Amino acid sequence: MIDIDTPKKPLKAAAAPKFDMPNIEVPEMVRDFAEKGVQQAKEVYARIKSAAEETTDVLEDTYTSATKGATEFNLKALEALRVNMNASFDYTRELFGSKTLAEAVELSATHLRKQFESLSAQAKTLSALAQKVATETAEPIKAGLSKTMKVQ
Repeated sequence: MIDIDTPKKPLKAAAAPKFDMPNIEVPEMVRDFAEKGVQQAKEVYARIKSAAEETTDVLEDTYTSATKGATEFNLKALEALRVNMNASFDYTRELFGSKTLAEAVELSATHLRKQFESLSAQAKTLSALAQKVATETAEPIKAGLSKTMKVQ
């Protein structure tokens, strides 16, 4: 076996060399360039921050408009559903109360004609409402984009 001598005292860490910074004077042109760079960076940051705030406002307006429009559309659709269900129940009640086959056929023809007219009117109303909602929802985006394009 090989015998290795281990030191009895811990080793001292070498002292870090000291470097003195030379006293260099920065030329005026370099300082001006750096100051202009900092100023430009601040201006770009301000524009980006402003654009982000405007975009947030546009998104909030769009969301509000879309939510309001969707609620209005859903209420109209539910109202149409209620009217159609009531008409179906009334038709069924009248059909079970009919005395003759001719009366049942006449009730069916009348009900189908009324339902067709009602569904056509409801589809027209819901289509117009959907178009209105789409237009109102897109308006804040369109306004924001046109404002952005004017700024640039």
